[in-house]
Amino acid sequence: MTDDGSAGGLRMAAIPSTASRQEVLGYDYLIVGCGLFGATFARLATDAGKRCLILDRRPHIGGNCYTENLAGINVHRYGAHIFHTSNKAVWSFVHRFAEFNNYVNSPKAISGDRLYSLPFNMNTFYELWRTRTPSEARQKIESQRFLGEPANLEEQALSLVGQDIYDTLIRDYTRKQWGKNPRELPAFIIKRLPLRFTYNNNYFTDRYQGIPIGGYTALFEAMLEGIEVRLNVDFFDNRSQLSGLAGKVVYTGCIDQYFDYSFGRLEYRSLDFHNEVLDIENFQGNAVINYCDTSEPFTRIIEHKHFEGSSSDVTVITREYPKACTGEAIPYYPVNDLRNQAIYRQYQARAQATENVIFGGRLSEYKYMDMHVVIESAMNRIRSELRQASA
Repeated sequence: MTDDGSAGGLRMAAIPSTASRQEVLGYDYLIVGCGLFGATFARLATDAGKRCLILDRRPHIGGNCYTENLAGINVHRYGAHIFHTSNKAVWSFVHRFAEFNNYVNSPKAISGDRLYSLPFNMNTFYELWRTRTPSEARQKIESQRFLGEPANLEEQALSLVGQDIYDTLIRDYTRKQWGKNPRELPAFIIKRLPLRFTYNNNYFTDRYQGIPIGGYTALFEAMLEGIEVRLNVDFFDNRSQLSGLAGKVVYTGCIDQYFDYSFGRLEYRSLDFHNEVLDIENFQGNAVINYCDTSEPFTRIIEHKHFEGSSSDVTVITREYPKACTGEAIPYYPVNDLRNQAIYRQYQARAQATENVIFGGRLSEYKYMDMHVVIESAMNRIRSELRQASA
């Protein structure tokens, strides 16, 4: 970012007055939100000859992927973001704007006074039970499974992984993450919990994985080169005028807010991030360690230098504290229970009936989406738009 708060080659400008509005008419797309969906859509639309204007109410680009430099280390401001995909087109797209390292996500978990491997694999099973072979581990898990029809998240988890894994690594972590007893949460929140019967701590199974060298902010700066971006602008402060600047609006914010909460508010969980710069070279020896019991109120500690292998005499760590999403808190995780899904379906129907507005991204679609899924969704949407324009 430059000293005036703008990003690289991005064109920043103040919102025009009504008198000067005629001078800026002619945008094909007004894009609300400078996260992955908005930036990807804007890049591909611009490549196709369309004129785009991006707005974001935050003072920076990149949405929740934003990274900032602290003590010479790229810090993931809004939690760890590890890029992974098996979609070659998505991988090729992000490589237009950054070189990626070979970081492999292999988180650890602490429960009680013991350290465990994630995801659940032969290392985890050995740490729990001292089992050495897949058949021994399978037998142990099968003997502990819940066999009935799961009526809640707890029973669903027990049916998938058994009692020991649930008690040690899932139950209390879930309580902290969602602020509710797992018995109060619907079973469908946990559709699957992968069990891997190999000694492999790679969390993701995708073909491609890594972190952009230099941080995500640099990737966004390159992606948005030549595209007009206006930061510190809240779309809802001047909605009517801003919507009139372009032929279509691409909206990536909360869908219930767009429709003035007419069917009620959708529920999210949020996070607080507490950063510390420590005068030591290495704090925990791993980028991510989850805290799975209730002895600590946070769910994990991130040590950012391990994402890029930064070499320095200091380190930066972040503790993540889950909380309810109220007031000005940033929404992160949709609470996809039956009540919220029923509310969302009403908003979804209104969105589908709304002309000249494209709703995209995790907040508009009310679902958690990995980064590569958001990019793929934006790619598909602009492809559809261009087909319709040429028809």
